[in-house]
Amino acid sequence: MPEAIDIQVLHELDHVAERELNRHLSIAKEWFPHEYVPWGQGRDFAFLGGEDWVPEDSKVSPESREALLVNLLTEDNLPGYHAAIARIMGHEGAWGQWVHRWTAEENRHGIVIRDFLTVTRAIDPVLLERARMQHMEIGYAPDHDDKVLHGLAYVSFQELATRVSHRNTGKASGDELCEQMMQRVAADENLHMIFYRNLLGAAFEAFPNEAMKAITEVVKGFQMPGYTIDGFLRKSVAIANAGIYDLRLHHDDVLMPVLRKWGVFELEGLSDEGEKARIELSEFLANLDAAATKFEERREARRARIAARA
Repeated sequence: MPEAIDIQVLHELDHVAERELNRHLSIAKEWFPHEYVPWGQGRDFAFLGGEDWVPEDSKVSPESREALLVNLLTEDNLPGYHAAIARIMGHEGAWGQWVHRWTAEENRHGIVIRDFLTVTRAIDPVLLERARMQHMEIGYAPDHDDKVLHGLAYVSFQELATRVSHRNTGKASGDELCEQMMQRVAADENLHMIFYRNLLGAAFEAFPNEAMKAITEVVKGFQMPGYTIDGFLRKSVAIANAGIYDLRLHHDDVLMPVLRKWGVFELEGLSDEGEKARIELSEFLANLDAAATKFEERREARRARIAARA
C-alpha cells in the first residue's frame, strides 16, 4: 500500500506530469530500429547450414564488447522496470500514459542493439541468450521499494548514467554505425532523464525536505539496474578501465549536473532533518570525488606500465 506522502506527491505533481508528458511528445523523434542494422552483413549460423560465431567475427574492441553486453542485458530487464515504475506511478492519467510511452521507447533500445550485435556478429549470440535468460530470471527489484520521491530521484540519475554509458560505448566500439546507433539510443535516454528530473525539481518546491532526504539516500546507495548481471563487477571494472563509465563520469557527468539543476546546495528553508540530509549528501560526494581521483591515478599508472613494457 502506498504511504500518505506518496499519494500526496502524485496528486501534487499531477499537472507537472501532464505538462512534461506533452513536452516530451512534442519533441521526441520517431525512429526505426531496422534502419540502424546492416542487414547485408548477416549470414546464417550452423543451425541453418552456415557457421557459428567465432571470436574473430567480432570487429569491436573487447572493452566495448563487454559494455554492449551489459547495456543490452540491462535493457532486457524492461518488464521488471515497467512493473516497478507502474507500481509507483499507476496506470491512470498522465502518469499512466507516460509509463506506457516510456516502456515502448525503451523497448526499441533492446531491439536495435540485439539485432545489430547479432547481424554483425559482434558478440556470441549463444552467450548473449544464456546471459539474457539468467539475468531476466533474477528479475528486478528497486532498492527504494515503491516510494515516489525515491523512484523519481533514482531514474533521474539512472537515465543520465545510461545515456553516458551508451554514448561512450558507441565511441569505444571503433564502429561508425555502432556509434551512430548508440547515439540514437542515448538521445532517448536523455529525454527520459529530463522528464524525471523536471518532476523531481517540482517536488523540491512542494516537498523540499522529503525530496532532499530521498535524493541523499538514492545517491548514497545508487546501483545501476544491471548489477545482478552475472560477472557484473568484473565487467564494470573492464568498462571503467576503458573510460566508458567510471567513478569520475558518475560524479562529474551524472550526479553533479542533476544536483546543480535542482539547486540542492542553494536551497533555503530546510528543516533540521532536511539540512542533515544535505550535509550527508555533501560528505558523500566529497568522498566519491576523492575515490574517483584515486581510481584515475591508478588507471594512469597501470597504462604507463603497459606502455613501458610495450
